[in-house]
Amino acid sequence: MSVHAPCPLCLGEGEHVVWRGPAFRLIRAADPMLPALYRVVWNTHVAEFSDLSALDRLSCMDAVVLAEQTLRATLQPDKINLASLGNVVPHLHWHVIARWGWDAYWPQSAWSAAQRPADDARLDGIREQLPVVDAAMLQAYTTRFGGA
Repeated sequence: MSVHAPCPLCLGEGEHVVWRGPAFRLIRAADPMLPALYRVVWNTHVAEFSDLSALDRLSCMDAVVLAEQTLRATLQPDKINLASLGNVVPHLHWHVIARWGWDAYWPQSAWSAAQRPADDARLDGIREQLPVVDAAMLQAYTTRFGGA
């Protein structure tokens, strides 16, 4: 992506918006191999976490932790992966990804080559739970940050 290309996170909300507040939003990404991949996206265009004020950094990390806690409580994954890369989309966003030992990429990162074929039955089981996870996320974020 060129530095001068339009930012996709400024042009659109992202995949499935679960919650939106004045400073950031929580979206669930449309990733068929990692169905419980959420992103905390800063609403204004900043490229780096250090571009935020100290108070905004605390709020942003609180949002990331809340997504992690909610995924752990609802899906009981083996691990949560957190990442803020921004190499392809240089707009501040954090990935919060529920991971299991059976997922196609385990134990490598979500951006690595698949280590095994996808377990469609288990993936379908996670997808079936996503409305409950989204509702739990919405409730947690609304309680903590207000808005909706």
